[in-house]
Amino acid sequence: MTVTELQALVLKLQSQINQLELTNKGANKALEFRLEAVLQANLDTFWLLICAILVFLMQAGFMCLESGLSRAKSSINVALKNVTDFGISVATFWAFGFALMYGTSVSGLFGSKFFFFTTKVAGYQSFFVFQAMFVATAATIVSGAVAERLKFFSYVIITFITSGIIYPIVGHWVWSLNFSNPDVKTGWLGKLGFIDFAGSSVVHSVGGWVALAVLLIIGNRTGRFQEGKKRTFQGSNTPLAALGALILWFGWFGFNGGANGAMDLRIPLILINTFLAASAGLVLSSIMGIYVMKKPEPMFMITGPIAGLVSITASCAYVEPTEAIIIGSIGGLVSGSGILLLEKIKVDDVVSAVPVHLFAGTWATIAVAIFGDLEAMGIERSMADQLYIQLIGIVSVGAFCFLSAFTIFFIINLLFRLRVNKVEEDMGLNISEHNASTATHELLQVLNKQQETDDFSLRAPQDPFTEAGVIASQYNNIMDKLEQSENQKNIWKNRVSKEIKLAIDVQKRLMPRRTINNFPIEGINIPAREISGDFYDFYQHNDQIYFTLCDVSGKGVNAGMVMARAITLFKIYSKNKFKPNEIHYEMNNDLQQTNPKGVYVTSIVGSYNSKTDVVELSNAGHLPALFKNGNGFHEYESSSLPLGVKKADNSNVYKLESFQLGSGRLYCFTDGFSECRNEKGEEIGIDGVKQLITTFQNTSLKKELLKITKDVEKKSTKGQNFDQSNNQANILEDDLTIIGLGK
Repeated sequence: MTVTELQALVLKLQSQINQLELTNKGANKALEFRLEAVLQANLDTFWLLICAILVFLMQAGFMCLESGLSRAKSSINVALKNVTDFGISVATFWAFGFALMYGTSVSGLFGSKFFFFTTKVAGYQSFFVFQAMFVATAATIVSGAVAERLKFFSYVIITFITSGIIYPIVGHWVWSLNFSNPDVKTGWLGKLGFIDFAGSSVVHSVGGWVALAVLLIIGNRTGRFQEGKKRTFQGSNTPLAALGALILWFGWFGFNGGANGAMDLRIPLILINTFLAASAGLVLSSIMGIYVMKKPEPMFMITGPIAGLVSITASCAYVEPTEAIIIGSIGGLVSGSGILLLEKIKVDDVVSAVPVHLFAGTWATIAVAIFGDLEAMGIERSMADQLYIQLIGIVSVGAFCFLSAFTIFFIINLLFRLRVNKVEEDMGLNISEHNASTATHELLQVLNKQQETDDFSLRAPQDPFTEAGVIASQYNNIMDKLEQSENQKNIWKNRVSKEIKLAIDVQKRLMPRRTINNFPIEGINIPAREISGDFYDFYQHNDQIYFTLCDVSGKGVNAGMVMARAITLFKIYSKNKFKPNEIHYEMNNDLQQTNPKGVYVTSIVGSYNSKTDVVELSNAGHLPALFKNGNGFHEYESSSLPLGVKKADNSNVYKLESFQLGSGRLYCFTDGFSECRNEKGEEIGIDGVKQLITTFQNTSLKKELLKITKDVEKKSTKGQNFDQSNNQANILEDDLTIIGLGK
């Protein structure tokens, strides 16, 4: 081989070596690109699954928020609904919801593939998991709005229809895509250019529209709006509700971040916009609450950050942080205004789901066109054109969701009542729906049973680990002391009762019980209490009889003791044949020294001589004595103070009247007669007593007095029959005492 040939061979070999080296470099480069793509795909899958977990955590946030803002008697029911709706919505979405949402599009309206979704591709699996979390969020929005009045199985039906039909169809309109070319939209709104990055309309507005439809069908909680007034129901646990808001805030990073579908350089912007909008919503909503309610109102403070989060969800990848703050601020104001609007039109939304998710979600969809970077969205149209498209999406989604939900659930409500009845609602859904008692309910059960049975030996269940249990413990201590006190009181009550019975017996013995021979005189006494403050008495001296009628100020035992003293004094001085005015003089000076302060006695004392037919009469501060002779009455009025008020100098202080009885009759009575009321509620007075005497006049003085007393008694007891054996006298307004003298 010549040198030339050898050189040519070397050059050829060198060329082949260089070509081989270039080939190896290309292969290495391709390998690097492939490895990088695999790594990015794995990273995207990992990020999407992490975000799905964060969105799942939002379910716990909704549970805390809704059960905390609901009343204690239904908080368990609300919590169980949140657990249940997640399972139902995910299972339904797997069976046919995902197919309706992402299957092969039928005219851009709904999908027709991927029923009972299965795949071995990790990327598709993670995509399904993330989308399943979204449908659960849309479904659970309804739960809090309609809390405390919806049957559990009614809510199951609502969740099934919302997550299986309404949400997937709207999702198909907006998010349906060609999996081989994700940039190509297949739903009619997506093709039109409607933008909703993470679901302000698809998720939150859908849940809000369905909630509003159900609210209008089932109505408000009993007593929430009555007689034009708004009644505020206190939630069971405001701190728990606040915790729920914070959990939602945390989970929302996955909600918005996962919607990006990949772990790329847009994620930091999405996350910073998310928490800035939430903060702005909190601040503005709280300020609005302070302005309207004159205090930091919990509902405004708790819902404010959620409204901010809903507001930024549609545009979080396309706006700057400053714009995110503006969007969140307006969202807080929109939500706060929505709370006030619903109260004004009397729509009872327990957790303000409609203002937060529907109103703020609508604002979020509009904000995409106003603040969004259209170039970053890949849109080549003006802001006005994009706003027009966004409004088309808002109207179409709202009309479909509200009308379909209202129609479906209205028909179901006609066939199967969605709402619990009033008794079950008053009892609370914890008990009526789940038989799940709470410490508060058990305490109330004991209190109600005590009220019904008057059995104060019952004790409430004690639990030192609950507020109701601590209250029950203190209540039991009070009941123990009360029971001891009641026992002591009963001992004293029995002792006093015995003393009163003895006093009653003594008083009865003091009243005239003997028959007065040869004297046409009768008397009746009916006490208003156990012991009467009125009394009358007779004392006979051969052909002469002394009589008296007195009224002690006050009633009861105190008056009875003064009465006993006055009767004793009357007997002493009538026995010694004092004149009636002299008897008054002696009685007055004695009572003035012995009576309790402020106690006095009005009195009439008289005497009648059957031989001379002369009546002598003295009136000390009492009602006039009436002497009826023929058709007329003569009144013998008092000219002095009652007995016991002031010491008298002599008996002339008390005027002595004297007249012939003849065929007339003399009547002395206490104010129980004159103060009796007629049918018009007016006191009959002295003229009314005269009318009674005239109406019931009888040849028998005893029968006449009985009829007069019976009529007054009927008026005083408002028509109830008097039965002294059953102690019915205590319903009289005043003691009734009357004496009559005449033939």
